Amino acid sequence: MPLIASGLLSKMVTTHDTPISYQLPLGDELVSLNQYIGKPVSLEYLGNISCTHCGRDTKKSFNQGYCYPCFRRLAQCDTCIMSPEKCHYHLGTCREPEWGETWCMQDHYVYLANSSGIKVGITRGTQIPTRWMDQGAIQALPIARVKTRYQSGLLEVVLKKHVTDRTNWRAMLKGGNERQDLVAKWSELRGEIALELAQLRGQQGEECFELLDQQALSFDYPVNNYPLKVSTHNLDKNPLAEGILEGIKGQYLILDTGVINIRKYTAYHVAFSA
Repeated sequence: MPLIASGLLSKMVTTHDTPISYQLPLGDELVSLNQYIGKPVSLEYLGNISCTHCGRDTKKSFNQGYCYPCFRRLAQCDTCIMSPEKCHYHLGTCREPEWGETWCMQDHYVYLANSSGIKVGITRGTQIPTRWMDQGAIQALPIARVKTRYQSGLLEVVLKKHVTDRTNWRAMLKGGNERQDLVAKWSELRGEIALELAQLRGQQGEECFELLDQQALSFDYPVNNYPLKVSTHNLDKNPLAEGILEGIKGQYLILDTGVINIRKYTAYHVAFSA
């Protein structure tokens, strides 16, 4: 197959079209992927990994693209990024207080999404609707605007008692999920958590979050065929993944030979052929 592009891999860029439009960043190039659906493609790991923050070579990628020193040092790699309710900025122990002030002390949204079923999550306003397309959600509904990332984590903890915060990625990639009434689900949840919401406002202040009444967004993915059984390509074990590109969903390429999570290989030097 002819080489299309090679370079440092980043997560795919999405555009909310019908279906969603995907581009694969390789170094300074953006490869439009939808045109290759139904055709043979290959992704080959060339043996180098470069930290997305400092650029140094690393034998292993930590937290999707960082070398170990950056993984240990950067605020964006701290445990509170995955679990915002564990934020320790107020304790004076944030790894990078200025970074935290820029990225965490801003409006976040708590949402319901339908990927492998209904789940709750949080995202910055600037990541709407990218966050949902990256997750492979077929629907999404913002349910609250929250003042800080920490407070959005507290609200998510309340909701996690009633709805999962996880995506079953294998089920998502099989494509059998049906659309649901997220607005009705949110109305149901509001009644179930009313007391906990009042308690959270009492602890964090009346203005800490605003409940929303919006319409759900829908997403359609460029997929010809979903796999009946999901198997994965592992570039660390076999540097060449090739096959017919059956479709793209979330951050996964769906090949007839298995799926590959592009985000997992952020900072890998790869070659894309088609």
